[in-house]
Amino acid sequence: MEDRLYDTKDIIYALATPWGSAALAIIRISGEHSIELLSSVFSRPRALCDADSHTLVHGFLVDPENKQHVDEVVVSVFRDKRGYTGEESAEITLHGSLVVVREALQLLGRIGMRSASPGEFSFRAFMHGRIDLTQAEAIHEIISARTSVGKAMAMNKLEGALFDRIEELKQRVLKVVSSVEVQLDYAEDEIGGDIEFPFEEVTFIHKRLDELAYSYKIGRLYAKGAKIVIAGSTNAGKSTLFNLMLRQERSIVSDIHGTTRDFIEAELSIAGIPVLLYDTAGFREASSDSVEVEGMHRTGRLLDQADVILLMLDGTDAQRAKATSSTLIQDSRCIVVWNKTDKALSLEIPEDSIAISAKTGFGMDTLLNEIAKRLLNDTTTTGQDQIVIESQRQYDALTRASAALKKAFEFAEDEVPLDIIAIELDEALDALGSLTGDVASEEILEQIFSGFCVGK
Repeated sequence: MEDRLYDTKDIIYALATPWGSAALAIIRISGEHSIELLSSVFSRPRALCDADSHTLVHGFLVDPENKQHVDEVVVSVFRDKRGYTGEESAEITLHGSLVVVREALQLLGRIGMRSASPGEFSFRAFMHGRIDLTQAEAIHEIISARTSVGKAMAMNKLEGALFDRIEELKQRVLKVVSSVEVQLDYAEDEIGGDIEFPFEEVTFIHKRLDELAYSYKIGRLYAKGAKIVIAGSTNAGKSTLFNLMLRQERSIVSDIHGTTRDFIEAELSIAGIPVLLYDTAGFREASSDSVEVEGMHRTGRLLDQADVILLMLDGTDAQRAKATSSTLIQDSRCIVVWNKTDKALSLEIPEDSIAISAKTGFGMDTLLNEIAKRLLNDTTTTGQDQIVIESQRQYDALTRASAALKKAFEFAEDEVPLDIIAIELDEALDALGSLTGDVASEEILEQIFSGFCVGK
């Protein structure tokens, strides 16, 4: 037990709001007799101990050593296993001064509470049946969401959409298992002949599992985001496009070649996808400036890491633009963007390119739509209420269940003995059970929850 990350017998505490100066801060505590222990450093101990669940008690935290007030606070009381963790708990709202928060945390530690490990509150909520494992992971995803779309997808899972889908598939697999076990447990004459293997049902379940597993690509994209690098020859308008996409002046814009010496990065959202956008040093045939040359080398390294490359070509100097970018045009990640088309009226734009004016904004909707299409890799989404996974653990469990069902189907086609088919069906059930936490050991659960932030 000494090596265990969590000890559910302890009374734990953690700062639930970000560490930093603010008007207010919240400290969470949880555990059996936690309110009674908190009352020992509260100015109105009887009022706190007698408070009903889901009520507020005003008072002061008091240092028992010197009888000084640490801060004026309001305590939210949660009894009868009605709090987030499913056990007696409280939340202390206090002033958000770093000094106040630090003294309050130290005070709780001195009276016998333990600082919570990352994810320990959610771990206790799961162990007490307040949430299932998919909802616990959704909480973590909401906290780390970088766009409103990513948050909405995680919220959908917190509300139980993924759990309901998994439960539906589990029940379907159980019916298939039942049809197999009946034939294993009873003689043919007792059940009135053979029961046909439900091939159509297994095909349906397998398809639904693969659809969920495939959504991992979308989930990871909305969770982790993408890198987009604006590249091209000098003076092609890269910095102007960078500023336009950000809707703010971040990069210096100049007609002088080689103005951008190093890359500049910024975050934005495209179609709800978090994007890290890079403005880079432009390419040109030769430069005697060692700083500019190093900038071009750094651009090359960024291009290797890019998910999408916006290759900016100067429409007023088409011949030079093509000459300096001929190799990059062949890259499958590349979107060829002809800029300054408001000036180059006679320029013929190839069908696989996009014409824009970074100065006026012409063509930007077309460009943004193409970026989103490339990032999603032609994957269609059905909106923010779509069930999308972003956990590697969930993806692995789904693919394990899918592989087991596929084997069961193939074994049934080949008329393999039913007891072997039953083993594969049980493997599929175990994989689905691991998604919601039905068959996970505490050690595995601790590995999952330990990746969460402290206070959750």
